[in-house]
Amino acid sequence: MKWNPYALAALVATLPMLLPLTGHAQPVPPISVPQEVATEAALSEQINAKTVSIITGTLGGSYFRIGADLAFVLNDGNQIRVLPILGKGAGENAYDLRFLKGVDLAFVRTDTLDQLRQDKRLKRVERYIHYIAKLFDDELHVVAARDVQNIRQLAGKRVSFDVKGSGTDYSGHAMFRGLGVAVETVNVDQPTALRMLRDGEVQAVVSVAAKPVPVLTGFARDERFHLVPVSYSNGISETYVPATLTREDYPNLIDGPDPVETLAVGTVLGVYNHPRGSERYRRLKRFVEALFSRFDELLAPQRHPKWREVNLAASVASWTRFRPAQDWLNAHRDDMTPRAEVEWFLSEQLEGAAADKEQVYRAYLQWRSARRAKFRSTR
Repeated sequence: MKWNPYALAALVATLPMLLPLTGHAQPVPPISVPQEVATEAALSEQINAKTVSIITGTLGGSYFRIGADLAFVLNDGNQIRVLPILGKGAGENAYDLRFLKGVDLAFVRTDTLDQLRQDKRLKRVERYIHYIAKLFDDELHVVAARDVQNIRQLAGKRVSFDVKGSGTDYSGHAMFRGLGVAVETVNVDQPTALRMLRDGEVQAVVSVAAKPVPVLTGFARDERFHLVPVSYSNGISETYVPATLTREDYPNLIDGPDPVETLAVGTVLGVYNHPRGSERYRRLKRFVEALFSRFDELLAPQRHPKWREVNLAASVASWTRFRPAQDWLNAHRDDMTPRAEVEWFLSEQLEGAAADKEQVYRAYLQWRSARRAKFRSTR
């Protein structure tokens, strides 16, 4: 039997970078509690020594799911335990990362440092908040009645920007300011905002989040509402980039095959820059090594699709990368990028073979393991 070249090409085309596909989800390993620990103090020290905490987002949101993925994949019961914590979103996460005791990591955005610098109470925020990796983009969603065809029609209208302190509250407002559209702000949670939209109490609902946003995918089955196009303009900060939303993302909110233009802001895995050599610094170093070395596992189909957009080596302007993360990247600089690696693998396969995705991935894993073992033996 030969590999099917069309199926293989489709597999590569769907991956901004390598998309490994694994089998069924595995349960989170239990916390390992060695029986030889003699005292409560020793037990406490052992459990805390391997735990890092991460502020995510609201229950059911993209950040919550991404944080859960990190816990499922990286928790090993011995060296690393990732403890996700619910948060309001990127806006408040920035303050939690800077000031809340016990918080090591947080999902923040590329505009987070600008947000904190605007707070006159804070000094040298970039000294305390670094980043491990740029993750993916969060898209601007503007949901309104179908007679709203241009975002400028919302000027002076009541528009919801999620709850105070959320990422939508900060980034959404910043995007609207850049577009020159002043509105009357309403701050309520998204389900409440969508109810208010249906009842005519607000004229639009804004969400800055990773597509597809669950609360929006099931909305507007009565076809009264749609996603309003947002075109990039010169007034927009360089922090925000053009993006698109498709009918595949939101079949209830987009008509026809053409994508809807919008804006996006990058999500960053932020980290508190603990003093080098401290215990929490050493914990985060182990976290970085686990994340980077096991990243392929986060690209499995049961994980959030946004992991497929991540390029761990991508830099973030005006941010400082956490030293252990930069050291890891420097040490692996000679490794091939995943996309190049998978294309090499596929180029070596026989045409017409069965193109079951899991079969392809397992074959790739075997190929990669053998190639890397050979590479290490020659160094």
